[in-house]
Amino acid sequence: MDEETFERVRAVVASIPPGKVLSYGDVAARAGLNSPRLVGRIMAEDTADLPWYRVLRSNGTVAEHLRHRQLELLRAEGVLADGGKIPMSRYRWRD
Repeated sequence: MDEETFERVRAVVASIPPGKVLSYGDVAARAGLNSPRLVGRIMAEDTADLPWYRVLRSNGTVAEHLRHRQLELLRAEGVLADGGKIPMSRYRWRD
């Protein structure tokens, strides 16, 4: 993967406002990519300085290994889970 792709994904994630979320597919589309998996791979490499927790699976579920922390960070921004899922229709960022 090239540096430009990496930076496009980082820019999209950085732009998600507090209290809003995007799916991996949403991030891919906004970054001009056709693979949500590529977004996941990029985010696994380096997003410590980004609001990584605002990116979810398309069904509103969070990363299982980060579940507690991710839900905690989202809750602090007013994004509330319902049955362990984030209601995407309510919190998805639309600009």
